[in-house]
Amino acid sequence: MLSAQVDRFVHDRLPPPEQEPELRYDLPELQALQAPDTPLNLVQALFDRAQAHGHADRPFLRSDERTLTYAQARAEVNRLSNVLAQTGLQPGNRVLLRGGNSVAMALAWLAVVQSGLIAVATMPLLRATELKAIIDKSKPSAALCDAKLQDELKAALAQSPETAALPLRLFNTGDAVDGSLEALARHASDTATPCPTRADDIALLAFTSGTTGSPKAAVHSHRDVLAACETWPRHVLRATPDDIVMGSPPLAFTFGLGGLLIFPMWAGASVYFPSIPYTPEAMVKLIGQVGATLCYPAPTFYRQMAAFAQQHGIGKLRISVSAGEGLPDATRQLWKDASGLEMLDGIGATEMFHIFISAAPADVKRGAIGRVVPGYQAKIVDEQGRELPRGTVGRLAVKGPTGCRYLDDPRQAAYVQDGWNFPGDAFMQDADGYFVYQARTDDMIITAGYNVAGPEVEAALLQHPAVAECGVVGRPDDERGMIVVAYVVLKPGEVADAAQAKTLQDHVKHTLAPYKYPRDVVFVAQLPRTETGKLQRFALRKRATESATLPTPTTP
Repeated sequence: MLSAQVDRFVHDRLPPPEQEPELRYDLPELQALQAPDTPLNLVQALFDRAQAHGHADRPFLRSDERTLTYAQARAEVNRLSNVLAQTGLQPGNRVLLRGGNSVAMALAWLAVVQSGLIAVATMPLLRATELKAIIDKSKPSAALCDAKLQDELKAALAQSPETAALPLRLFNTGDAVDGSLEALARHASDTATPCPTRADDIALLAFTSGTTGSPKAAVHSHRDVLAACETWPRHVLRATPDDIVMGSPPLAFTFGLGGLLIFPMWAGASVYFPSIPYTPEAMVKLIGQVGATLCYPAPTFYRQMAAFAQQHGIGKLRISVSAGEGLPDATRQLWKDASGLEMLDGIGATEMFHIFISAAPADVKRGAIGRVVPGYQAKIVDEQGRELPRGTVGRLAVKGPTGCRYLDDPRQAAYVQDGWNFPGDAFMQDADGYFVYQARTDDMIITAGYNVAGPEVEAALLQHPAVAECGVVGRPDDERGMIVVAYVVLKPGEVADAAQAKTLQDHVKHTLAPYKYPRDVVFVAQLPRTETGKLQRFALRKRATESATLPTPTTP
């Protein structure tokens, strides 16, 4: 069967065969997905599943302004698919999506993938510089953008003649705006034929900052995403059609995409998208007002929500999922004491699409994340890839029905070795098969659920005229898991004081997404380096860890 994706840009830039992950389809429910040429359109399959299970008239997408049933959402997706077809886009073209969590963003994503196009969703907080790097890598043929977020995208597109004229459609425009996505969709047919993609055709590019700061694009097929539905959601999460789901991770994260769109669709559940930004108190109140039964905040959010849960109660909430960063046991117990709920913890990766180690609330073991999710295999190995005895700390290696495939990136060889995926985490597996998280094995900083690459922050700081040198690492933090710490050597004549620290913090906030700014700026006389001049990040990490409970100096 020939691929329906006539634009072969992504297909032609997949890793060489020797660097491909070994995909396993060991579960009976995965057998039908094993053949790469099987006809499969992810969005069509999810809507068909809802129809077959009698969910067509059940609510699917909810907001304060409207609620769409599965049948109504499918009609809206069809209208948008017809609008995309009228623009001359070809299957396999990349479409950049920029928006917060909303009904309109969810519909746009579904329409792009149903049309055989490749969704490239971007974080709402990204600045023009970061968006430009994603655009340069993915080479989109069009962009769909929330009207409130258009300025940074337009600034990114204007930076080169090749992208300045890229077709751009706005959504969430409020009242009818000529040329907006909604306005065009109102005049389109609500019936459409989904693109006849095959299982191995590409559904999305998921961007993650590399430890060098250069973005990596993880490639996921229609088959990958549907296979992910048959693992953690089926065997651990076990959502039902009666569930109402809400949460804070953006749809541009695979964590948010799975938890707040794909997995609820697979279960026939509904998703609530708020009209206001979440705060810890607002989320607790909305859980009660909306009748949410399943939520997806990051661990940092749970810690902040605990007091409000005690004050306002948690309504009908029955499952609270934690992932995206390490879950301290103190946070787990704080939330349990406040809500009466045992947290459902898990670890996943953008490169693997979603969670592969987890434990249902009834199977929780304190201090551990959980066991390997059915459908996956995991082991702890040494630097040579040899499996280590239980109780020994080493590198986590994972294999299953999903795996890492970077778009045209030499870092593929480090992530996939001998068919196994290496997410970059140090773990220990105990005698009962539970995996206990230790630390990252690379320079990634995971703070409040966001991934931050130290070198990317360093590059931003070095653009400031006061900075001579800098090194950026993570420091353990009870509230956020880790915080970004910058060790800065100033140029001669510059003053190392609190005002200078704030100036540098503001500079980073205006250069990169605000969550990447260093919450601590430590001025030093020199940085630790090797004889060849290479920055010794491990020495800075050691210093940061040792100072975690001490006041941080602000002068050399």
